[in-house]
Amino acid sequence: MPHPYPYADYLADSIARQLTQLADHLTELPADQAPLLLGRVLDPEDGVLGRFTGLLVAGSAFAKDRAERGALPPEVWLALGRAANELHDIGLDLDEHTETLTTGTPSAAKPAAASPLVVRRHR
Repeated sequence: MPHPYPYADYLADSIARQLTQLADHLTELPADQAPLLLGRVLDPEDGVLGRFTGLLVAGSAFAKDRAERGALPPEVWLALGRAANELHDIGLDLDEHTETLTTGTPSAAKPAAASPLVVRRHR
């Protein structure tokens, strides 16, 4: 008889709770420590964002296999693939700022200065 609460369900619920705790903790951190935490979360290799992107890539591969067998609608695979790609692109956009967050110094040559909060996005 299968376990009524499989380990994967427990793991997903635990991670969701921990992310909520991390967000709550971030709001309480001193101003000099919050950017360091954000930098770790946004790390493309070992951070939460990178690992979550990897999870969606794996989910997309799973859904592709099931869609090819007719067990899932192809739209599910396409949606997961799109989500993984979008998240990857977001990670690339944020990656250029991760060093600034973790070290406190901008990666560009110009020093940080106060600026308006309207910035044009570029790709």
